[in-house]
Amino acid sequence: MSPTSIILLRVLHIVAGVFWVGAVLLVTAFLTPAIRAVGPAGGAVMNQLAQVQRLPLYLMGAFAITLISGLLLYWGDARTGGSAWLGSGPAQMFGLGGVLALAGGIVGMAVSSPAARKLGALGAAMAAAGRPPTPGELATMQQLERRMATASVLVAILLVLATVCMAVARYVP
Repeated sequence: MSPTSIILLRVLHIVAGVFWVGAVLLVTAFLTPAIRAVGPAGGAVMNQLAQVQRLPLYLMGAFAITLISGLLLYWGDARTGGSAWLGSGPAQMFGLGGVLALAGGIVGMAVSSPAARKLGALGAAMAAAGRPPTPGELATMQQLERRMATASVLVAILLVLATVCMAVARYVP
């Protein structure tokens, strides 16, 4: 790979990764607890984020860009350094970071994103009807909120660990 393509891939990888990890941390640490605290009114906020502003799509896009650029960077290093590089501490740490990020992305897409969509749609339906939730809807909302919160914490932990791996990889013997 040319130095220009390596620089471009690193910029894409880092900027998309920073957006992805930062957004997940913001949602997990601040937004989800605030939405849970306000109760049924939080559904309108979830609907705005998920349906109108399409936050899950932006997160999936950042995940894809981060993953693809990271794989290309890893492949370039492996091609240049061969089996000696693949057995090195940096290669193993970059690989572990990549696996952790991939796991975080899968959990986010398979659990968090669908729960957020369902919660947003339910809140929008109640807002459009101009009524409070029925006991069944309230139970569904609480279940979705718990599922989303648990998955978000798991994704946040996986992504922070992936970030730590990436940050220290070049310095691992």
